[in-house]
Amino acid sequence: MHKPCAVIPVYNHELAIPAVLAELQAAGLPCVLVDDASSPACAEVLAELARQPGVFLVQLATNQGKGGAVMAGLRQAERLGYSHALQVDADGQHDLADIAIFLNASRNAPHALVCGYPRYDESVPKGRLYARYLTHVWVWINSISLAIPDSMCGFRVYPLAPTLALINSARLGKRMDFDPEVLVRLSWRNQPMEWLPTKVRYPQDGLSHFRLVHDNALISAMHTRLFFGMLLRFPVILWRRWRS
Repeated sequence: MHKPCAVIPVYNHELAIPAVLAELQAAGLPCVLVDDASSPACAEVLAELARQPGVFLVQLATNQGKGGAVMAGLRQAERLGYSHALQVDADGQHDLADIAIFLNASRNAPHALVCGYPRYDESVPKGRLYARYLTHVWVWINSISLAIPDSMCGFRVYPLAPTLALINSARLGKRMDFDPEVLVRLSWRNQPMEWLPTKVRYPQDGLSHFRLVHDNALISAMHTRLFFGMLLRFPVILWRRWRS
């Protein structure tokens, strides 16, 4: 079965989210909006958008961070009966012209996690761009593979069954560390992945929630945890890959 929806974590992106939602609706996707304890102004916009058919709203009482909001949205998508979820950022940075390409790839390989491989324009903050390269190296080490070319792009189609099996059995980071960690941990489980190039721009409303020092520290701590977790699982990971 391939029954997709979109999951959008939202934190104070009331200016950008209506246009993002409109593009997803034009592509025929039902949408799960996750209000990550936004401001009253943003919450009001989301409540209004949720009155539309095919738009579902999850409201979190306290701010969970991007990862926490995505996990809440994925769980809600499963409860609503969907099999796959396209993760999309609310700030308009993802190229939604690629929706059909990503969904078609997911439809042709329903067991695979379809991930975006970013192509940046000049709007990308240089500090974030350079920090990604260090993350790439750690991801390759911790996944014992070069098969993950980029772990930070949040434009992905998740197959819900294996993704939620991981989320419900492991303690994953709830903030900007979620995107790379979920890929590494799924790779340990031999999760099939497909990679598609996609344009990424930064962001149309001028609001980014990535905190250069704090979030890079979280990501560094996450890689350290994954490294020791990888060492403990090393024989099992290699055995699974050998069997496949």
